[in-house]
Amino acid sequence: MADKSTRILVLLREACDPKPPVRLSADGYGVHDRGLRRVTNPADLSALEMALQLAAQHRGTVTAVAIGPHRLNDHLRLALAMGANRAVRVWNSAFQGGDAVADAHLVARLIEIFQPDLVFAGNRLIDRGDDPAPALAAARLGLACVPAALSVSCRAGAIEVLRKSDRGGRQTVATRTPCMLLFDATSCEPRYPDQTAVMAALNGTIEVWGAPELGLAMREVGAAGAALGKERCSFPRANPQRVVTPDANLPAFERILALLSGGIKPREGKVHTVSAEKTAEMLLDIFKAEGLIDGSTT
Repeated sequence: MADKSTRILVLLREACDPKPPVRLSADGYGVHDRGLRRVTNPADLSALEMALQLAAQHRGTVTAVAIGPHRLNDHLRLALAMGANRAVRVWNSAFQGGDAVADAHLVARLIEIFQPDLVFAGNRLIDRGDDPAPALAAARLGLACVPAALSVSCRAGAIEVLRKSDRGGRQTVATRTPCMLLFDATSCEPRYPDQTAVMAALNGTIEVWGAPELGLAMREVGAAGAALGKERCSFPRANPQRVVTPDANLPAFERILALLSGGIKPREGKVHTVSAEKTAEMLLDIFKAEGLIDGSTT
């Protein structure tokens, strides 16, 4: 239940603007930092806005947490300017090279330390899509996790969440605290802090925690705690579109249709009522004709 003692923890993550072109690092295992424009993940800012609105309604407190190097202080100062009560940055060089499993250990440990009633984060990252670390952390602690949240309200001692469902539908989910809510970037428009708030945030306090404050074993975080090894990065292979040249002997109308269809000819559907053995044989013939399997396959 949300009341004056409600504590909300918001996870802020850094993302790269997907518009500028990227270059691979010399070893091929990462992306070159030069030329990248780093921003606060938009979905996380929406989660922060929802936390601030809920805290204002129920006299709660909002703590913004970021896991990363010193440059993430800018994102935390933005959170302070928007109205967060506390900002904490967690980092140690041993945290580098981790995957979602290792990051989930960090997030779960932060939840254990702060003991929040609600944990808010974005549902997706703008640069690489889904980030399973928050959901894995919730599963590790046995917390309910509601993805694609659009709004949240407190009714009858429970948290009611309106979330996106399949095919554009909406679903209302009720759960009890503590729980984790992953907000969609379209859930709300984050507020724009005024100049006074921005100047005050420049002098605000950002707590910096390392490995001693977390009390985690180094084998559980970073590259040592990763379940997946490093793999080389590569750009997607170009897939040029084949330009179709219509037959000059066709009428103008049919040539226009050929250009609009891209040369794709409609196939005539057929219904066969045969035995299972004959169906399998016919399917194999189709696969062979399309070149999906070797013609010598039996």
